[in-house]
Amino acid sequence: MPLLEINNLNTRFQTRDGEVSAVNDISFSMEKGETLGIVGESGSGKTQLVLSIMGLLASNGRAEGSARFKDQELIGLPINEINKIRGNHMAMIFQDPMTCLNGYLTIARQMTEVLILHKGMSMADARKRSIEMLDAVHIPAAKTRIDRYPHEFSGGMRQRVMIAMSLLCEPDLLIADEPSTALDVTVQAQIIDVMNELKSDMGMSIILITHDLGVIAGIADNVLVMYAGRICEYAPVNDIYKDPQHPYTRGLLQSVPRLDSDNSSVLHAIPGNPPNMQHLPAGCAYQDRCEFKREICLTERPALRRISDLRQKACHLEAL
Repeated sequence: MPLLEINNLNTRFQTRDGEVSAVNDISFSMEKGETLGIVGESGSGKTQLVLSIMGLLASNGRAEGSARFKDQELIGLPINEINKIRGNHMAMIFQDPMTCLNGYLTIARQMTEVLILHKGMSMADARKRSIEMLDAVHIPAAKTRIDRYPHEFSGGMRQRVMIAMSLLCEPDLLIADEPSTALDVTVQAQIIDVMNELKSDMGMSIILITHDLGVIAGIADNVLVMYAGRICEYAPVNDIYKDPQHPYTRGLLQSVPRLDSDNSSVLHAIPGNPPNMQHLPAGCAYQDRCEFKREICLTERPALRRISDLRQKACHLEAL
């Protein structure tokens, strides 16, 4: 039985200008202990996909379809029931740790509250556990720094605090939404190393959301590439890098600077802009930016189809 199984998930937002189709007919599954990378440009639906699963959509949003976690349906689950799952069994690291941490409360107050609420621990036990978790994510002098406020930590250290908080209850699934955004490359590597280490120690599964294909190279088992709210390619991470099968995936890879290239000073960019999510084209959503566009791409939306035992893509081309 998969840890997480998504079937025909759709997410819509009602706005003054009309309905926005943020997530469109998404289906995938992941196993216990797996790390799944979800990649795509800003606005491709990555974050709204996981917010739909977590039951954290904005008030004008609605999710339809199925999202089963440990064989329990999450879509439509009452708030008191999903609150029992969030934190205890599923946890999320949000993009900006400074806005997610309360600047008026100490780190100790924010961490112990999680354990007191979800685990019923005493303050003393919750504090001890919180310090242990700060040690686990390599916060120096955790015993004293736990009583500091978020602004007294660097960006990288605040991100480590967020990771520690999300893992206090030892969840089965950790969702990390751009956990290394706005951090320099050295700190990015440290954050990924910490997540890999904790995954190994705790045996949890991870969904890592990013727009940077370079970030997932050292942590993901499988990669799901999203464009315009849909899956355009799904494959094991090594296959994605060695042999991308969707023009969009290839474009993303070409956009990553390479030191081993003769043209390292030339940065490739995918031409054009993503489509309007209120008025998606009739055919392939990538048609206006694709160098391989054909007549069928203008009128017929490509279905996500299996091209090998472990790979899927949504493209009319048989092969690149």
